Amino acid sequence: MQKRTGPKPDLAGPLTGKNNPAPYSTDAKPVGNGDACAVVHPRLKSVSSELRTERDAQLLGEAVGLAHAINLQVVHAETIALTKPRPATLFGKGVVERLHNLFWDFDNLNDSPCEIAVVIVDATLTPVQQRNLETAWECKVIDRTGLILEIFGERARTREGRLQVELAALDYQRSRLVRSWTHLERQRGGAGFMGGPGETQIETDRRLIDKRITRLKKDLKDVKRTRLLHRKARQKVPYPVVALVGYTNAGKSTLFNRLTNAEVIAQDQLFATLDPTMRGLDMPSGQTVILSDTVGFISELPHELIRAFQATLEEVVEADVIVHVRDSAHVDTEAQKTDVLAVLKNLGLDDAAEDSLIEVLNKIDLMDSGNKEALANQASRSNIPSIMVSAVTGEGCDALVAAIDTRITERFQVFDVSLAPSDGASL
Repeated sequence: MQKRTGPKPDLAGPLTGKNNPAPYSTDAKPVGNGDACAVVHPRLKSVSSELRTERDAQLLGEAVGLAHAINLQVVHAETIALTKPRPATLFGKGVVERLHNLFWDFDNLNDSPCEIAVVIVDATLTPVQQRNLETAWECKVIDRTGLILEIFGERARTREGRLQVELAALDYQRSRLVRSWTHLERQRGGAGFMGGPGETQIETDRRLIDKRITRLKKDLKDVKRTRLLHRKARQKVPYPVVALVGYTNAGKSTLFNRLTNAEVIAQDQLFATLDPTMRGLDMPSGQTVILSDTVGFISELPHELIRAFQATLEEVVEADVIVHVRDSAHVDTEAQKTDVLAVLKNLGLDDAAEDSLIEVLNKIDLMDSGNKEALANQASRSNIPSIMVSAVTGEGCDALVAAIDTRITERFQVFDVSLAPSDGASL
């Protein structure tokens, strides 16, 4: 196996190591800034099929999109079939060596040298696997959870969002203290045997992280309490809440802007929206509702993020109407629908809540007439209202507003009561 030349890269990870004196701080140098990276998507051979291969191609493309979301330059991407996961490195020895040589070749191209600084493994890695792959490939390795956390850390703008991301990151990083302090112990000249400064430092940092996690949970509990007060205040008015949910990059923010004339950031990238936004929306019946734009879902959403964003996600399942926005032009739209509904179910949305759902088949402006006709037939057979729209052109948005209005009136009874001036005390 050929070795890279030049200085050894810092493998400490985004939240620990020499770039960051406090292991629980989130001020470390972020991954990104145009660094060249490779993306690897592992697939078990036991589930191989033509359909699965197509799904893997979509997942690989999604992982590449996640890398682009933090400004990484993807110079290589591939799916690798696994007979079985290896406890030490996930991949077999031959694959690890082949990829090392491939990455080394990128570093030594004559015309345009391009050093691969980061390898993204589109799977969940154990701390041991991550450390061993970094040693073998001589560069930083990030798994799917770490990559999504990097994106969330970059996109969070509100205090609540930052608290949630930091909690998720610390929860994830806590199990990787062995990895990061192995790196620091080499700096200190430790031999790496039992005991020694590294072990003591791990215990110290674990206490620091646990202390910070406890504080974050307390702060988020306060945020949740404030959220509950706001929700109770809305219920007294009352303004029904309509939540937009969907797979990331399905067009929720574009639709939100179209319906409310707002200016929420709407970009063709994964997780463009992280912090929830609310605006008033007038219905044809005269009722005013609160429309909420929420964070997008994704397949295999990290458990750390689900736990940290519990307060935000609870707003979704407690909404009076849930509008599931789908990218109907995406080849993987059915799998994305399954992923979103699975997350909603995990959050507590049961089958009985189907009467609060509306399905929006977005991006019909990207479809030809034949596909639109097939989609219309599919929508007509749905057991919940399915509205074909284009958030970009506005086509179908009036029908969507009417469907929301119908759902609201079905769930609420409105009474007009006239009282004489002498009966004012009855109010």
